[in-house]
Amino acid sequence: IQGAGGFIVPPPGYFKIVANIVRSYGGLFIADEVQTGFGRTGKKWFGIEHWEVEPDIMTMAKGMANGAPVGCTITRPEIADAYKGLTISTFGGNPVTCAAAKATIDLIEEERLMDNAAELGARFREGLEGLKEKYEVVGDVRGMGLMQGFELVKSKKAKEPAPELTNQLMEATRANGLLVGKGGLYANVIRMSPPLNITRDNVDTAVAILDKSLAEVTA
Repeated sequence: IQGAGGFIVPPPGYFKIVANIVRSYGGLFIADEVQTGFGRTGKKWFGIEHWEVEPDIMTMAKGMANGAPVGCTITRPEIADAYKGLTISTFGGNPVTCAAAKATIDLIEEERLMDNAAELGARFREGLEGLKEKYEVVGDVRGMGLMQGFELVKSKKAKEPAPELTNQLMEATRANGLLVGKGGLYANVIRMSPPLNITRDNVDTAVAILDKSLAEVTA
């Protein structure tokens, strides 16, 4: 799922096709799980699992340690051993960060937060779809699990991006008590990735604030 690109979700079968093309030319299929990893997309540890493709290399960070600075690359031994250059990492193997990552992974597993991401992600999506029906400027809703976003346009018919309105909405939601991000090629996609332990009340409050804020900026 593209993150900064606007939470664009590839269709079923897409990554199997891509992986086959890459490998047919002798390349390696790399999955970037920095934003989508560790339960964010619901039910699965990693986003790529929803497409049933096993990458040759995976990169991950962010949610791995719940905000503590960490990055990780995973690959098969034969690929790792093929790299003969000298490597160095000033902060590699930091024990505090590693402890934070282990504690985070344990908590995600023990509290079944991947299931929570799927369940409340669906509730969040339902609320956003309702806003799409209500407001002419909401052109699309997309995402997976607790990685949801919607695209702002000048009208559903023209589908012309509305980046200025997006900025106005971000300021309105902030004033009303909700922090959101933005992305997309035209900077007109509101992006939201709430904590995996978010509650039903949190989701409903967020949708209500978005509703109020959309009403304000489109009045």
